[in-house]
Amino acid sequence: LIFYLKTLHDEKLTILVGDSGVGKTSLLVQFDQGKFIPGSFSATVGIGFTTMHVFVFQIWDTAGQERFRSVTHAYYRDAHALLLLYDITSKSSFDNIRAWLTEIHEYAQSDVVIMLLGNKADMNSDRTIRREEGERLAREYSVPFMETSAKTGVNVELAFTAVAKELKSRAIQHPSEPKFKIHEYIEAQKEKSSCCGFF
Repeated sequence: LIFYLKTLHDEKLTILVGDSGVGKTSLLVQFDQGKFIPGSFSATVGIGFTTMHVFVFQIWDTAGQERFRSVTHAYYRDAHALLLLYDITSKSSFDNIRAWLTEIHEYAQSDVVIMLLGNKADMNSDRTIRREEGERLAREYSVPFMETSAKTGVNVELAFTAVAKELKSRAIQHPSEPKFKIHEYIEAQKEKSSCCGFF
């Protein structure tokens, strides 16, 4: 998923990446339309496109399959942020996160914003990756982390909002203002919303 975040007078390219089947398109639909459409998505082929009005996002849907990986590589250099997804019920999708991060570090800008998302948090009974494993991997790479559910909407808006705020902060940062800290923002929002089902 490739999308543009418009911040003031410019647009920030953001990409959602991860193995095929981790729920990138479903996450987009949940954020865009506030709903989950089960069984409605075949694997994305190449690049698709949709426009969103929240934060003035333009979102491009890209394939997660290996044969389309070179298409995604072409966008890494211009990316300002990357949301990296795995499926908490799929060990292979989690194991492949390191390979995705290797690609990101090879092709993307050194200051790119990266967020790790463990998707399908609603499928806790089928979980193969504990939340602590995701947290530990995120700490290793010094990136923010949360678990999301494209089905229930848990943390979906928070993930997009946190990235939007980080990119906006970078675009309008003034020396006299405190720097926006994405990790602290996420934790504060989780605490504030803990009564409402946030993880």
